[in-house]
Amino acid sequence: MAETIIVGVDGSETAQRAAERAARIATSMDAELVVVTAHTSDNTEVVKIGTDTWILDDAEQAGKVAEQCAAGLRITEPTAKITAAAAHGKPQEVLVAEAERLNATLIVVGNVGMKGLGRVLGSVATSVAHAAPCDVYIVKTVK
Repeated sequence: MAETIIVGVDGSETAQRAAERAARIATSMDAELVVVTAHTSDNTEVVKIGTDTWILDDAEQAGKVAEQCAAGLRITEPTAKITAAAAHGKPQEVLVAEAERLNATLIVVGNVGMKGLGRVLGSVATSVAHAAPCDVYIVKTVK
């Protein structure tokens, strides 16, 4: 049975670092990597300026963030099996739910929010570590 690794991204530099580490791990394990972005609202707005019309959709934007990250990882780790996904909810809940749904063996997250006030209030990494149905690898993305 092929193994699956989940990594959460939000477009930030620190999330990119976690995703890069996840891609290297996936390559070494011959596992599939699923790059996941959460979106907390399902807003869709139509913006018209002159004759131009844009549709701004939170789910679509989240999907684009995940796919952009996945596309970059496919370049640096060409042998890795990498897919992208977006889901509605808080990041920690989305990562845990996706890990459960895909029967993942590992969730990779960055350590943002694990210091200072974030340590008291909680972080995505801390929440995931407590609720994950599988192993959690916390990448040191912030010193």
